[in-house]
Amino acid sequence: MSTTANKEERSLNFLEEIIEADLAAGKYKTIMTRFPPEPNGYLHMGHATSICLNFGLTKKYGGNTNLRFDDTNPVTEDTEYVESIKNDIKWLGFEWANELYASDYFEQLYNMAITLIKKGLAYVDDSSSEAIAEQKGTPTQVGRRNEYADRSIEENLQLFAGMRAGKYKDGEKVLRAKVDMSSPNMLMRDPLLYRIKHAHHHRTGDAWCIYPMYDFAHGQSDSIEKITHSICTLEFVPHRELYDWLIEKLEIYPSHQYEFARRNLTYTVMSKRKLLQLVNEKHVAGWDDPRMPTISGMRRRGYTPESIREFCDRIGIAKRDNVVDISLLEFFVREDLNKRALRRMVVFDPVKVVITNYADADGEEILTSENNPEDPNGGTREIPFSNEIYIEREDFMENPPKKYFRLAPGQMVRLKSAYIIKCEEVIKDAEGNVTELRCTYIPESKSGSDTSGIHVKGTLHWVSVKHAITAEVREYDRLFKVEDPSSEEGDFKDYINPDSLKIVRAAYAEPALKNAHFDERFQFVRKGYFVLDKDSSTSGMVFNKTVGLKDGWKAGK
Repeated sequence: MSTTANKEERSLNFLEEIIEADLAAGKYKTIMTRFPPEPNGYLHMGHATSICLNFGLTKKYGGNTNLRFDDTNPVTEDTEYVESIKNDIKWLGFEWANELYASDYFEQLYNMAITLIKKGLAYVDDSSSEAIAEQKGTPTQVGRRNEYADRSIEENLQLFAGMRAGKYKDGEKVLRAKVDMSSPNMLMRDPLLYRIKHAHHHRTGDAWCIYPMYDFAHGQSDSIEKITHSICTLEFVPHRELYDWLIEKLEIYPSHQYEFARRNLTYTVMSKRKLLQLVNEKHVAGWDDPRMPTISGMRRRGYTPESIREFCDRIGIAKRDNVVDISLLEFFVREDLNKRALRRMVVFDPVKVVITNYADADGEEILTSENNPEDPNGGTREIPFSNEIYIEREDFMENPPKKYFRLAPGQMVRLKSAYIIKCEEVIKDAEGNVTELRCTYIPESKSGSDTSGIHVKGTLHWVSVKHAITAEVREYDRLFKVEDPSSEEGDFKDYINPDSLKIVRAAYAEPALKNAHFDERFQFVRKGYFVLDKDSSTSGMVFNKTVGLKDGWKAGK
């Protein structure tokens, strides 16, 4: 699969076609979009698609995007989530034109509700939520209005003012739009506009005890901000009729809603409610656990904003929901990291190799190796070499099969950026476990100046015993054992992968890694891509595995 195709040559998606037609017709001089998250959790990859879409469209067509927090439910919202959302958007590489909140418009929205009441298009209902649901009917049976729908405009104004003043308890009254109880669209059967919630709001404090419903706050906030293209996911298709109805009846700026399909990922869940369960029940270490599909989790795991933006761009948008194989996301992460990651050698499960004929005066020398062979400007690093090194235990086999090209008795391999060695003797403990390998090296086989004439097929990574530094390595795998845990029988948490985290408490690394920074990415040679974790301290370094070296995704899969 090629990712170098000219993006300008790609066909327009349906939203781009709409925008280009609107601009060509002179409908708008400039376009305005918004990203409207509810601050009740951390953003995940589904939000990343929407972020890249909204900000990407205005970047392409010269408009602006607002960040507007849909903070109309004080019970679930928190400033922690507000800050995390802002950090995630900035990390992805986008800047918003204005930082706004639905709560900025509470007074305006309240006055709009009064306008509807005065037009005879809204009324206060004392019914319970169960009664309202029953009175709405079913998709095959029309609904019926109750006696509260016949209240006078004056009584409704008085009752609504009383709701705002805190005269009533939660759930005691609601404000409903008077639309059409026989509409085939159930959402148009006198939908709720306001409900009572005596709860402290993260921005307005206790100033309000009534809060607008999403359907009322959404379109009106878009109109106030003069949003030209209000882009939502497909579950809001039935809501568009109410969106348009409210704008028409209020006679305000005619924002337009457009819908695109969600993109779910395999082997994870993308429901905030389920993600919150994972966090609260300690199945993960927090919202930024590297196994989580949250943007903060992926950032901690070592994903780059460039790879996520490229993924969102390449999968495009559609009008039908589907599930994307997480291997495709890993493909873009791997491709990006290959260009930027610094190569380092780290041994996870060591066995000592003693090179018996290595007789340098100090028993060591300094070798050099490229930081990244994919980057001509990546430079080189120094690697100390000595007569005692560690290699991976899995790179030695005492009784190997045919075509085994790693180390075995009497067999030769090349040490990366160093020499060819030959295994001469195997040392074992009383239980028969291999504790040491004694080898000889070929002095003329030094990498970069090899005159030995010996060709070997195996190349191993290694570290010098006396120079090695230790680090903890966390190897992450997919959080769930099945592709779509939400569709399986029973509790989705029953399908959590028990092997989604494996920890190497003391891996041995070449000394260049001690200077690692949090913004750097590393390829541990023959192991995968890794990043320094925030749990690192002066007492020890911790690295997270981002993705393996092998490309598991194939074009057309």
